[in-house]
Amino acid sequence: MTRNILKQLALMASMVSTTLVLAQTPPAPKPAGTPAKSATKADSTKQPDVGQRKFDANCGRCHSVPEQLSPSLTGTVVRHMRVRASLSAEDEKDILRFLAP
Repeated sequence: MTRNILKQLALMASMVSTTLVLAQTPPAPKPAGTPAKSATKADSTKQPDVGQRKFDANCGRCHSVPEQLSPSLTGTVVRHMRVRASLSAEDEKDILRFLAP
């Protein structure tokens, strides 16, 4: 029983540390002529969408917009950070929609 709990705790710690490392990893440089993701999300003539505004307000203090996360991993990261940042369910949905359209 105790061994099982320790395995679960080790797995959870591994997932959290991996998530944090991936969230902090700087984006890889893009080839010339390829627009940045943030440039496509927020044009200077348009208002940023709700998810981007919520990302900037809640997540942008510590993280930049991740460039290369799969949608399933993005969902895991957002769920984890929802708890850590005390986000509402609506904020979670909007930020997830922004990061993984």
